[in-house]
Amino acid sequence: MAADNDKWPFPEDNPKASSVSIGMASDRPIDISRFLLARGPRSAKLNNDASHLAYISDVTGRKQVWVMSTRGGQSQQLTFGNGVNSYYWHPDGKQILYSADNNGDERPAYYLITTDGRTEKVVLSHSNAYRSFGAFDIDGKRFSYASTERNGRDFDLYLYDFETQTSKMIYQAEFGFYPSSWQPNTNQLLMTEVRGEDANNLYLLNSDNREAKVIFKPDISADINSFSWSKSGSGFYFSSNINTEMNKVMYHNIKSGQTNIVAEHQLNLEKVKLCNQDKYLVWVVNDNGYDQLNVMDLASKNTQKVSLHKGVYSLSCSGNSEIMSVLVSSYYSPGTIYLVNLKSLKPTTLKTPDMAGINAHEMIEPKVINFKARDGVSFQGLLYLPTSITKGLLPPLVVDVHGGPTSQAKPNWQPLTQYLLGKGIAVLDINVRGSTGFGKTFTRLDNQTKRLDSVTDLVDAIAWLKQNGQVDADRAAVMGGSYGGYMVNAVMGAYPKVFKAGASFVGVADWVRALETASPGLKASDLIEYGDIREEKWQSFYSNNSPINTVKKIESPMFFQHGVNDPRDPVLESDSMVQALRENNVPVKYMRFADEGHSISKVSNKVLFYRELATFLEKYL
Repeated sequence: MAADNDKWPFPEDNPKASSVSIGMASDRPIDISRFLLARGPRSAKLNNDASHLAYISDVTGRKQVWVMSTRGGQSQQLTFGNGVNSYYWHPDGKQILYSADNNGDERPAYYLITTDGRTEKVVLSHSNAYRSFGAFDIDGKRFSYASTERNGRDFDLYLYDFETQTSKMIYQAEFGFYPSSWQPNTNQLLMTEVRGEDANNLYLLNSDNREAKVIFKPDISADINSFSWSKSGSGFYFSSNINTEMNKVMYHNIKSGQTNIVAEHQLNLEKVKLCNQDKYLVWVVNDNGYDQLNVMDLASKNTQKVSLHKGVYSLSCSGNSEIMSVLVSSYYSPGTIYLVNLKSLKPTTLKTPDMAGINAHEMIEPKVINFKARDGVSFQGLLYLPTSITKGLLPPLVVDVHGGPTSQAKPNWQPLTQYLLGKGIAVLDINVRGSTGFGKTFTRLDNQTKRLDSVTDLVDAIAWLKQNGQVDADRAAVMGGSYGGYMVNAVMGAYPKVFKAGASFVGVADWVRALETASPGLKASDLIEYGDIREEKWQSFYSNNSPINTVKKIESPMFFQHGVNDPRDPVLESDSMVQALRENNVPVKYMRFADEGHSISKVSNKVLFYRELATFLEKYL
């Protein structure tokens, strides 16, 4: 709908498909298109008896669900069409519920399909509502979800009944409330309330009488996630930083109300799963973005580490099997699926990625670096250094800023990074203040009036790198998407002499406009992360501290990318930056995708985008 009503006056900014040559497999440096054609599975999940595993792949050019037997063999494509957003195994292990929106508008419909692919039906049809899946009840007759269909802003909770094919509201909310897992053998389920981007409250909601009992509502907000109920329903395991700096593994007893620490570490403990009829508890330790897998035998309380190749892990447990799956993405692999026997802790490889002729051993591992900002705050980044550089010269640099801001730069598969390394360009994947994985305090150092402190982190990073002597920091560009796009817009105007070029994707230009028009899924967290934009205090603050105010100070060439259907940061954000820069005769490349939203999902568009971006960065570095 946004694309149909679009009146952008510069048709040359609309990307057009063209023939692409990826070169020979032996060509060096490796072409960006070949990196994009190296693909691995994503979002791998086991069904309840671990007989089958599903995953998402874009090998067809769209993200689709595939299913394969855990005994091995060929995968089968299950979904077709314009692409899926997410999927969920039905408790019977023979059906999958999946969601699909319209070209990135984040307003999904839901479909139920059998794993033989022969029977499919619409469960919730497309509407103007934003929806968020919760969980199936234990027998799979119903599932919970949150939806904005009542007023377009607030996420109320609903139950969908497969027998009657109807939905009913079970909780009327304000802003961001979301359903989670069901308490076994009851009509009660966990419900979270958003308290900023890194925290939430937790309730136990009775779906019959709609009463919500507070479980956790800490005075100092905390992250509470990864819920796994015991099979008796007496309590649940979870990860949280309640009353602590780092996330620990905890257990909450529903009857007594007592919460105990099960495992703790000086690093974050994440991705908690309860497996095989309460026999095993698993989690990962987040060590500078690398995951370390731990398995606890709940009978003996003995905990052991599982040896897998280094990377970022995605875990899936079965309720009735000793088999769990671990999907590993790393700097040299777009995704390998392992099956781990929880009794023997022996891993076996189920599925490997298609590397498109790329030698994984040529990929470059990042170095973990730590340094201080001007105010003494320590922060971290992953520095990728090219192996082939011009003799006697230090390599130029791209500083990559992640979105969120509550996210973390991790050593996973990054096609653009490895491509630039092959061209002799270093990359710093930076975790500025506001990033997760380094403690509660660090995550909140950019909240509200501290917003601009994270922008100066980029300047301080360049200053440190100039002294460090590993790269030529005088030849540096900065790029980022979403919140990272805002960071690019901000630093290029506030500190116009620091970077030779900037590349901003789906970034904010005017915070007042962005916060007022944010999609419902962001409004609840925005209240704490940024302040309530309905108040005059925050209207004034962001009127004075938005990148659009300093756009005329930008001197260096800029690259912009935005999807017309973006519901999070409307395309007007990039439009306004581009128009102002062109009026000021600053070189600008703009890629404005009519069939995308807040991220680029179609492979054909990714190829166009990354090829143009790589050309831009090479040109100005």
